[in-house]
Order: sequence, then C-alpha cells, then structure tokens
Amino acid sequence: MNSTYFYKTALAAALVAGLASCKPTIDTIVPSKGTADFSRYIALGNSLTAGFSDGGLYLEGQQSSYPELIAGQMKSVGGGSFSTPFFPADKFNGSGYLKLTALTNGVPTIVPETSNLAVRGQAGTMVLYTKYTGDIENFGVPGIKLVHANVPGYGTLNNYFERMLPDASVATSTYMQLATAKPWTFFSCWLGNNDILSYASAGAATDAPTPKATFSGAYSAVIDKLTSTGAKGVVATIPDVTTTAYFRTVTLKTLLAAINATPTGASVKEIFIQPGSGPARAATAEDLFTLPLSSANVMGKLNGQNIPYGLHPLNPVESKYVLDKAEVALVNDYIAAYNTSIKTIANAKGLALMDAYSVLNEYAGGKSANGIPVSAAFIQGNLFSLDGIHLTPLGYAITANAFIAAINTKYGSSIPVVDVTRFRGVKFP
Repeated sequence: MNSTYFYKTALAAALVAGLASCKPTIDTIVPSKGTADFSRYIALGNSLTAGFSDGGLYLEGQQSSYPELIAGQMKSVGGGSFSTPFFPADKFNGSGYLKLTALTNGVPTIVPETSNLAVRGQAGTMVLYTKYTGDIENFGVPGIKLVHANVPGYGTLNNYFERMLPDASVATSTYMQLATAKPWTFFSCWLGNNDILSYASAGAATDAPTPKATFSGAYSAVIDKLTSTGAKGVVATIPDVTTTAYFRTVTLKTLLAAINATPTGASVKEIFIQPGSGPARAATAEDLFTLPLSSANVMGKLNGQNIPYGLHPLNPVESKYVLDKAEVALVNDYIAAYNTSIKTIANAKGLALMDAYSVLNEYAGGKSANGIPVSAAFIQGNLFSLDGIHLTPLGYAITANAFIAAINTKYGSSIPVVDVTRFRGVKFP
C-alpha cells in the first residue's frame, strides 16, 4: 500500500474520530413544575388579560390571550383545564372591533366590524353581551380598575363582567368573589393598568388617577386574598402607556406635515393645544397627541368664527386629544408609584414578577422576536393592535413568554415557551 495514501487515510480517520468525540450535544429541557402547583391556574386582570384587541373583545383575540397561551404551555408541567369565557362560535365578533380594509400610500382605512356580534340587548346605556355559562379560569374584564375588585354589584357597571355572572348575583357579586369562588393553586395578576390608563387615554380630560395610597391598599387586599391559601403566583407591573402607538403615531411633526401638504396650509409653523391648565399655547415635541385625533378629521376645520381648528390659539386642539407635557409627567409619576407598590408587595409575598413596563418598552423601542421585527410603530410594528394600546396576537405571545420566564426563574420550573411565529401582528386586508 502506498505510504502516502496510508498516511492521508489514517489522518482522515483520526480527524473523523476527533470530530466525533467533540460532537456538540443538544440539551433537551425536560418540562418540570419546580416548586409550584399549576393544577388550577387562574388569571386576574383587565382587557389585556381578556385578550382585548383592535378596540374590541372578539373570539380570535380571546383565543390569543396570554393566559390562554400560558395555560396551554402549563399542561406539560401538570397544568389542568383552563376556560376563558369565549363568545359563541356564531357570535364570534363579540363586541365588534376595528379592521383594516386598505393601506394606500401608508394611509390606513379602518372601519368597525359590526357583523356576528354577541349582543343580547341593552340595560339603560349599557350594551348587554351574550351570557357565558361554564367554568372560568380567565377572569380578564376589560375596563376594570384595581379599585373595582371588591365593589359589590360591579356587574351593573361593566358589561364584560355582567356576562360572566348569573342574573341573580349581578347586583351583589364582587370581582374577587367570582375569581376566588373555587380553589386555585396558581395565579397571575395584572390588575391596575386602568387606574391610570383611562385618565391618560382621554388626554387627562376625564376621570382621575387612582390615589397612590388607595392603589397600594387595594393591591395588598387583592394579593392577600390570592395568597391566603398558600398558592404561588406571578404579578405584572403597569406598562408605560406613553410609549404605545396610541401616543406615538400622531406627532407635532406629522400634523404640521399634513397641514402644510394642503394648499391652504403651506406656511403653518405651529399647532395650538389646550393644555390641562392655563391658556392655549403652541404645542412642543414633549406634548403627546392621541391616536383618535387622526380619525377625528378636525384639523384645520373652521369654527363659527372662521378660525381653523388647531391652527390658532382661539380654536386649539382640545384637551381630550392631547396629553400635555405636565400631564405626561404626572402619568409617569403615578405609574412609577404604582409599580413600586407592586414590586414591594410581590417581594414581600415571595411572588414571581413580570416587569411589563420594561418588557413592553424594550419591544416598543424595536426588537426582533424569533426573527419578526417588533416595534411601537402603528400597523407596521406588529406589537400594538389597531386601537394603539392593546396588543396584537403576536404581542400577547411575547407577553406570555415574559410571564413564563418570570415563573420559571422564581419557582425553578421549566414551562416551555410559546412559538411566537405562530401569531400575527395587525391583520392586513
């Protein structure tokens, strides 16, 4: 045998053997519950917990809610059945919602979906939705504030809660009574967003933030009840509402550009606003306009004195369409105080914490989720739905994984994460 051939063959064999001995191993994560018991998981929260999206609650959004996704992943670590109060299949559009029908040169056409609604009637000014009967583990109620959690008869004020209740208890039951009526072993709690959001989203023109001490006391009462049986759980902080698409789509720059693109507005240099206090003034980049201003079709319209809307201090952009600089600072101050209370109480109770404020800000600023670009950009950003505040199914999947990461870290569990690539951003026509 040729010695050179033998040498090369021997060298090749040695290299193969060496590569085989150095072959990387892939660690398989074995699902484990760690120190937690997931046999009955309940989720408390508001619209974000319910799966509210595109300005409404409908079946697809409910099916993509983060508690539904978490519960599905928990099944591999001993999680039991999980029921969300879904709208019926023949009334799948629920409350109705916003849908995108066209996107022409970057300008969206958004219309309400009004077919197949789950409306059964009306009580005074409150629309009544189709009643849900059956087990419930997802207690997400759009519109609920933390301070509503122990209010008797709250079902007479909130139609989403009313549909979860038997007729006999609508006028008497509290939210916490319903949520804790049956034994639970694990919980998530994301209450508190609406205690500041309803104020901020209305441009600080209506409502008022829940006082900080009231918030802290109410949060303690809720968590005391949820942990009273020894159950473990995870809580979430309040997101930074001022970084949502609701406040970052209509800007001073875009308003001026739109006005100056018209024949009559070619020399406009200022937009005037009515701040929460004081006289009308010129807007600055630190004032945040709300998304509804874009569809209100009021900019430049003449009033009875022939003064164009928003272009003169005598006909300024109304307070309901703008969160002025001082109001932004106040909103951020309250969110910081609420989150300090949440973190302090969670730490005292030994609970897992999902820092939604940091997580959603991180994605809003621009980040990839399994190769999918995500940001706060309206329509194109994949994170926020057409109402600019609530999440898309993809956004809820990202949130579910943040909850799962917090749970796994705190309790030594290994709940598998959700494959976010299965979920959409804004639905295009």
